[in-house]
Amino acid sequence: MVRLILIVLRRWPSTFAALVIVATVVGAATVSGAEPAGAARSKVSVAAAFYPVAFAAQRVGGARVTVTNLTPAGAEPHDLELNSDQLDTLLDAKIAFVLGSDFQPAVEKAADRRDGPTVALLPKLVDARGKNVAKEGQTGALDPHVWLDPVVMSQLVGEIERGLAAADPEGAPTYEKNTHALQGRLAALDSRYRARLTGCARNLLVTSHEAFGYLAVRYGLRQQGVGGISPDQEPDPARLGELARIARDQGVTTVFTEETVSPRIAQTLAREAGGLRTEVLSPLESLTPKERAAKADYFTLMDANLDKIANALGCPPRS
Repeated sequence: MVRLILIVLRRWPSTFAALVIVATVVGAATVSGAEPAGAARSKVSVAAAFYPVAFAAQRVGGARVTVTNLTPAGAEPHDLELNSDQLDTLLDAKIAFVLGSDFQPAVEKAADRRDGPTVALLPKLVDARGKNVAKEGQTGALDPHVWLDPVVMSQLVGEIERGLAAADPEGAPTYEKNTHALQGRLAALDSRYRARLTGCARNLLVTSHEAFGYLAVRYGLRQQGVGGISPDQEPDPARLGELARIARDQGVTTVFTEETVSPRIAQTLAREAGGLRTEVLSPLESLTPKERAAKADYFTLMDANLDKIANALGCPPRS
């Protein structure tokens, strides 16, 4: 057998050399994980300012994108300061999505340094009254919490689709398909809110800060916040006394607080109003570590909010 192989090598030495070269190249490609030219497509890198934007970008982009949420789990997005790694991620991304209008001043200032496109979403959105949300908030001050209104959230999703399609034209059909699916789910969520929040005994939400203005206007509710638009804004004693009186006069049963905000003031109000309940209502600005571990997402949290609001307002049970 050895002798026969030697004869073959003497007769076709160039052929053997070619085979050795081919085998070497294939082996190297296998070890390194490389693919033939054109077989692999790098994903579109997306930097998203905080959770609702990151959620929408991932659902619209699907397998074509890699989305980085710049706001860590459990962090308060308003006051986020980027570390060096987050800054590099933002600057290097193919496209970045921020809410805009100084919702996250440090993030938006850093995004101004980018060479690639940055989409500011608030200036493109319209509220339930047909007004641009970046120009007039629900309470006179700019209210950025648009994602808590499923209808405005659907607009936000559409703007993300347009941004991704401009950055990656080849992916436009995929982005359009994913957007239609996501907007369909948002329309169904809107229908659930409309059905559940009809015929309620009360319509006043008392919340730790005024994050639910768009949701309230959309579904015919009213909101009174212990703090203002900012979760860090603390009320004076006169404001607490006024809210306690309003809560007693209007039969409020629940004061809503949040995971990422101290419940101390809301608990004080609940006591002064006659021993009301306190309940956590998520503003969905970021996922807590507990929510991430439970695989919660925008829809599960919005549905959980709906149940808590309906119970607090004395709405009819689900049919």
